[in-house]
Amino acid sequence: MIRLRALIILIAVGVCASIAFAGQPRAVRGVWLTNVDSRVLNSRAGIEQAVDLCDSLGFNTIFVVTWNKSMTTYPSAIMERLTGVAIDTQFTGRDPLRELISAAHRKQIQVIAWFEFGFSASYQQQGGPILRARPAWASRDIHGDLVTKNGFEWMNGFLPDVQDFMLSLIMEVVTHYDVDGIQGDDRLPAMPSESGYDAYTVSLYRAEHCGANPPTDAKDPDWVQWRADLLNAFMKRIHDTVKAFNPRLIISMSPSVYPWSKEEYLQDWPTWVKRGWVDMVHPQVYRYSLTEYAATLREMVDGQLTKEELAKCLPGVLLKLGSYTPSREFLTGMLQENRSHGIQGEVMFFYEGLRAHADVFREWYHDRAEFPAIEERQ
Repeated sequence: MIRLRALIILIAVGVCASIAFAGQPRAVRGVWLTNVDSRVLNSRAGIEQAVDLCDSLGFNTIFVVTWNKSMTTYPSAIMERLTGVAIDTQFTGRDPLRELISAAHRKQIQVIAWFEFGFSASYQQQGGPILRARPAWASRDIHGDLVTKNGFEWMNGFLPDVQDFMLSLIMEVVTHYDVDGIQGDDRLPAMPSESGYDAYTVSLYRAEHCGANPPTDAKDPDWVQWRADLLNAFMKRIHDTVKAFNPRLIISMSPSVYPWSKEEYLQDWPTWVKRGWVDMVHPQVYRYSLTEYAATLREMVDGQLTKEELAKCLPGVLLKLGSYTPSREFLTGMLQENRSHGIQGEVMFFYEGLRAHADVFREWYHDRAEFPAIEERQ
């Protein structure tokens, strides 16, 4: 009788555990971790504390900056050969990427390598060390000047050598680190719509248009689409190359919202979703009122993605920028809008805003969502 009771108890415990697991949501609850306006990556202790906070608040994914300011947050042989600087100089002698992966994986938190600067060579540095080393890589506008937009100076992302360079950085990370995936954003794959007037891109256009020059109007719709298609081809190449190395690696992108993304940065990201070149996409729905946020989200839900495609879409939410942070009511309103459309997760920009809203995340993420398996995102 005692043995029978014990067996019944064990079965009951197993059933309850199965029910609890079955009821656990599967969603990406993510946050961006950067080295700008944040000191987390400056020490191993800071990394451990940040991971502990993310875990305590219910986050299951960290998108960590890997490439910005013409430097990497890991020792890069590629960058050392190109510029003589192997790692962001504030991290010399350390490997913050490896430290973060180790700390996060102990908490079952996914780590996605975020190539923040993408095809941007520098910020307010006249091209910085990359274009000093490779001046032929510079992107050109209609006047022949270096393409500069919002302070960022751009490499020519249409140039095969530049694409090879960018892909080599991505593969350097995935082959040497136990990351769970890679991510581009509004600068990868992307180019300002003012770009494309360099000799290489013009010659390519002429070859496909019976010798005609590109339109002088940088926003000409056909000219925009033609250049966007060049970036689409590179997006496919990123996908195919990374998946050939390891099909389990996640391809994540965080572009601007569409159609602004295509008009300003040639990012035709709905095509990336439809063609299966991304496992998940996080449009930057950075808005300063709930009305604007809801309207932008509805545009994606109603007109840009099918129900199946929407399953890959988890919005980027603006949590902190300089001194700005949303009110509690605004943040909870954005989360509610996401859930009302069946969107169970989102990605917060950025980590330094978490503490101010810790109570919100403890409330909304108390269910401890499991990171979805890759087949669930396809």
